[in-house]
Amino acid sequence: MVSILFLISIICLLAAFFFVLSLMKPGFYPPKKLLKKRASTLMGTGLILLLAAILLSSIK
Repeated sequence: MVSILFLISIICLLAAFFFVLSLMKPGFYPPKKLLKKRASTLMGTGLILLLAAILLSSIK
């Protein structure tokens, strides 16, 4: 269970990093406002899942 949370959090953080890199590219199709929203949502989700996984792993 904990390893799945770690994996999902890493995937979310990598996707957020991809969206942040896409913000720096000129002429990228989705509007920058939408990319910022996606990046912040994925970053928040990734951090929450990472914290949950760390807490669950420390309990065991």
